[in-house]
Amino acid sequence: MKRGLDLVIVGGGPAGLTAYIYAARARLRTLLVEKFSPGGQILNTDRVENYPGFPEGISGAELMERFLAQARNLGLEPLLDEATGLTQDGDLYLVHLGSGETLVSPTVIVATGAGPRRLGVPGERELTGKGVSYCATCDGPFFRDEVVAVVGGGNTAVQESVFLTRFARKVYLIHRRDQLRATRILQERAFANPKIEFVWNSVVTEILGEDRVQGVRIKNVKTDEERVLEVGGVFIFIGIQPHTEWLEGVLALDEGGFIITDAEMRTSLPGVFAAGDVRAKSCRQIVTAVGDGATAAYMAELYLLERKA
Repeated sequence: MKRGLDLVIVGGGPAGLTAYIYAARARLRTLLVEKFSPGGQILNTDRVENYPGFPEGISGAELMERFLAQARNLGLEPLLDEATGLTQDGDLYLVHLGSGETLVSPTVIVATGAGPRRLGVPGERELTGKGVSYCATCDGPFFRDEVVAVVGGGNTAVQESVFLTRFARKVYLIHRRDQLRATRILQERAFANPKIEFVWNSVVTEILGEDRVQGVRIKNVKTDEERVLEVGGVFIFIGIQPHTEWLEGVLALDEGGFIITDAEMRTSLPGVFAAGDVRAKSCRQIVTAVGDGATAAYMAELYLLERKA
């Protein structure tokens, strides 16, 4: 059981790293716990064009490396482990880890982010890694000169469709509505790309194939007409699910499983804060995650000062 901490940050994406930077500058004894390697989902983003200060854009991996370098300069030594539970012991919190270790701290910042939402259709689970993917940056090069499908209509789906045209000879963009939800500049790029064919008002009902993806069965939601598109890969971008399984019954969550906070990142437990994509909010971007992380660390510092008063 590790004691002597002022703050435990769970999650090493933009929100968690920013929280660490602010906490370290406040001279809080801080430990950041990350399940994998710090950086978060942004590591899989090909190009970031809307983060201030980079007018030419920057790759997600390079941006996160800059975050990490700044945090390391302030003493970051992340603990690579998975948070599996959160309990209380008086006015202290116990963060239980997959390794069996327990961290004890008066304040906690949850910045565990979110992962891709699944379609939940036949063939998806069986063919994941065999043509079904949730990361175009990771897997796009494996589909050179093939026909692939992208499912979704938001920023990620449209941006990744454009990215996939670097490799695939054709990209079907399947969307359940008759217009995209992505920002206008991304829509313009997609509509101008001759390799992208839009499949409107349609949903995927089955992913076909045995050892590899061979096609998708789709249904038109207006006519109920079904047909099969022959594709070698399916990239799914239909939203995200928060990593809050370990907090069910502990913190107040909304119907989607996101942590409910106030504007100061306070959760339903005093001394526990949430930041980034794991939090219930309308806009999930790198820049908002950074703001959340800074606010959460500042509020944790104030909470500790009030506790000592």
